[in-house]
Amino acid sequence: MSAPIHIAIDAMSGDRGPSVSVPAALAAAREFPEVRFTLTGRQADLERELAAARPPNVSCLFAAEVVEMTDHPREALRRKKDSSMRRAIDLVKAHEAHACVSAGNTGALMATAHFVLKMLPGVERPAIVSMIPSRGGHTYMLDLGANAFCTPAQLCQFAVMGSVLAEELEGAHERPRVGLLNIGEEDLKGNEIVQAAHTLMAAVDVNYVGFVEGHDIFSDKVDVVVTDGFTGNIALKVMEGASRLIANAMREEFERSTFRKLGYLAARPALNALRARIDPRRYNGAAMVGLNGIVIKSHGGTDLFGFQRAIEVAVSEARSGVPARIAQHLRRAGDA
Repeated sequence: MSAPIHIAIDAMSGDRGPSVSVPAALAAAREFPEVRFTLTGRQADLERELAAARPPNVSCLFAAEVVEMTDHPREALRRKKDSSMRRAIDLVKAHEAHACVSAGNTGALMATAHFVLKMLPGVERPAIVSMIPSRGGHTYMLDLGANAFCTPAQLCQFAVMGSVLAEELEGAHERPRVGLLNIGEEDLKGNEIVQAAHTLMAAVDVNYVGFVEGHDIFSDKVDVVVTDGFTGNIALKVMEGASRLIANAMREEFERSTFRKLGYLAARPALNALRARIDPRRYNGAAMVGLNGIVIKSHGGTDLFGFQRAIEVAVSEARSGVPARIAQHLRRAGDA
C-alpha cells in the first residue's frame, strides 16, 4: 500500500504568518482527513495557534528562523538553514513530504527550492505557473516571474510542463491546447526568440495551436499560455490592477445616488456571482514546475481561504505525481 499524501507547510510565511497559515492548514486537514500535514515554524508561534483541538493528521516540525520578505535570496539560502521555509523544502527533498506550500519571499523560495531539490532531467530553468480566470473557466500561464529572459528551448520546455500540469489537474483535458504569447497571431510576427520557440513547439508532443495574443488569455481558445517571466509577470500585474480598477469603479458608480443603490440591491445576486467567479483567492497557489519536487507558492497577502486553496493545489499535484509525469513527457520531447 502506498504511503498517504504528506504536505509540508511553511507556517511562518506570508504577511500574516501563522494567524493565516495554521487555520488554513487545519481547515485543509478536516477537508482531507486521509492527508498528513506538517507545519514548520517557531515553536511558540505554532503552539499558540494550535491551542485548540488539533486534528490527528496535523503535526509540527519546529524551526528557529524565518525568511523575511526583505531577505535577499542568496542570504536566505546561505544563512537561514534552520528556517521554516528550508525545513519544509528539506522534507520534500528527503521524500518525507510529497509537496510543500509557502507564502514567503518568492526569490528566496525559488533559490532554496532550486538548490535543495535540483531540476528534473531535461529542464534548464524552473517556471512559475498559475491559473488565470477565463471564459472557459481558467487558463494556465507560465512563466509568471521566475525567468526574466528565456531561450527558445526553455520556452519549449515550459510548453511541455504547462501541458502536463493542465492535463493532470484537469481530467477533461487529455490534450490541452498550448499557445505562445506574441504580438500577433500571424506566423511572421514576433522577435527571433518567439519565432524559434514557435518552430520547436510545433515539433514536440504537445497540442500546440500557435501564437496567441494577450486577450486570448481570457478566451476559450487556449488552455495553456507560454511566455517569458518578464512578460508574464507584467501581464499578471496588469490583470490584478485592472481587476481592482473595475471593482472600485463599480462600487463608486453604485454609490452615486439612492436610485443606483437600489439598482445595486436588484443586481446584487449577479454581482456576487461575478465576484466569486473572478475572485483571485480562488486561483491562489502557483506551482514552481521543473523542480525535482512539488513546491507551491501562495500569495503573501492572501487570507485563510486563499491559503487553503494553495494547499488544495499541493494535494492535487501530489496525487497526480506531476514531476514524474513532466519528466516522462520531457524525455519524449527530447527524443523528438
